[in-house]
Amino acid sequence: MRVIAELPHPECKISIFFMNQKYIVKFEQGTLEQSYKLAELDLSGGGVNEIFQIIDEAFIQTVISRFKDMRKDFREAYQRQQY
Repeated sequence: MRVIAELPHPECKISIFFMNQKYIVKFEQGTLEQSYKLAELDLSGGGVNEIFQIIDEAFIQTVISRFKDMRKDFREAYQRQQY
């Protein structure tokens, strides 16, 4: 798997990888990560530029919101095990 692009963003790290005819878009925030896979054949030939169009600011904001939910869910699960 090789990194083909990184997209700067102040709230999370965004990396795009390519492996086995699939693009993998990975978002990282602290200890949490989310990844999305796109088959090369599902794109219309625009490659990484087409992926940049897909991961617009509205999508990034939903990812960041999901990070908040993930953090809350993990914290609650962890606290249940402490008692």
